[in-house]
Amino acid sequence: MTQAKPPFSFEVIKTDPATGARAGIFHTPHGDIETPVYMPVGTQATVKGLLPRDVEEAGAQIVLANTYHLYMRPGHETVRRAGGLHKFMNWHRPILTDSGGFQVFSLSKLNDIKDEGVRFRSHIDGSKHLFTPEKVMEIENALGADIAMQFDECSEYGASHDYAARALDRTVRWLERCAKAHGREDQALFPIVQGNLYADLRLQSVEAAKPYAKYGIGIGGLSVGEPKPLMYEMLDALQPALPADVPRYLMGVGSPDCLVEGVVRGIDMFDCVLATRIARNGTALTSKGKVVVRNAEYKEDFTPLDENCGCYCCRNYTKAYLRHLVNAGEILAATLLSMHNIAFLTGLMRGLRAAILDGTLSGFRERFYATYAGAADGKM
Repeated sequence: MTQAKPPFSFEVIKTDPATGARAGIFHTPHGDIETPVYMPVGTQATVKGLLPRDVEEAGAQIVLANTYHLYMRPGHETVRRAGGLHKFMNWHRPILTDSGGFQVFSLSKLNDIKDEGVRFRSHIDGSKHLFTPEKVMEIENALGADIAMQFDECSEYGASHDYAARALDRTVRWLERCAKAHGREDQALFPIVQGNLYADLRLQSVEAAKPYAKYGIGIGGLSVGEPKPLMYEMLDALQPALPADVPRYLMGVGSPDCLVEGVVRGIDMFDCVLATRIARNGTALTSKGKVVVRNAEYKEDFTPLDENCGCYCCRNYTKAYLRHLVNAGEILAATLLSMHNIAFLTGLMRGLRAAILDGTLSGFRERFYATYAGAADGKM
């Protein structure tokens, strides 16, 4: 009798000896994910402005959805009755749901944090709600994503060591409760490392999370307002302590330079709303830096956004046309720029992965900084 294959497994194909950067494959019930990987954010079960086929064509292997927002509307029971998130949003590749913890703490100005959980008011209608670890697991189980994140407390940038330690202690206790309440074997539960910008707390958090990091581990509470060198300092402290046999997920990080710096510090998974948010404001990410296409200098620029990009937008449209769409308030502008920005970031990750496999990561990083305007400010 053959033993059933586990629903999740992670293979490290190659590790860069100089940095510890990894190229791997994360096997999930909805397909394999080649790492390192950038994950577009589909907060409300949609990557804003894009059809699922557009997201796939842009190179996305996995997308995110948000537990808090989907709990608020349409409700997790509605998604469950629809057949789960994959069917509901017509995305057949892997999905990750975050726990909603960040939104509970950031969107709700009136919240009450206790050991039981967090009482908060909806940002939509002011109604009162309670998120406990058990409730969050109930919601994430109903949504049915491949990866579910634990409910955690993300202390604010600038918090004292004492406050960050209390938040970390609560996060650890909530992790234990999440693990007990999590009921799906076809869904991986990732613990989250917290500890603010205190290396001792971060290392303590890793040790507490390791017993629960069966399939992966998240790193939260970074890229929340701190200078980039401080984030890199925390990643440097964490890298030797993180488990080597599961994917390491740096939450909420997605600017091109931070992707490069995260990869060279051994991070495997990233997500961020940046790509689509700035697209809706008329800004593109390119190999030479950001391009604000609404600017007058592009009025008669009949070249693509990025001559090194082969995405649908760059193959078919010019900066002049995109500028026209942006300034005319046309929805197509956000769609095309979102497609391009996601394609640019997924392409950057493919390039990093290829460089790890080829043993040329150092040169890849140098070439990136030589051409990407504005990135060098945060380089270590």
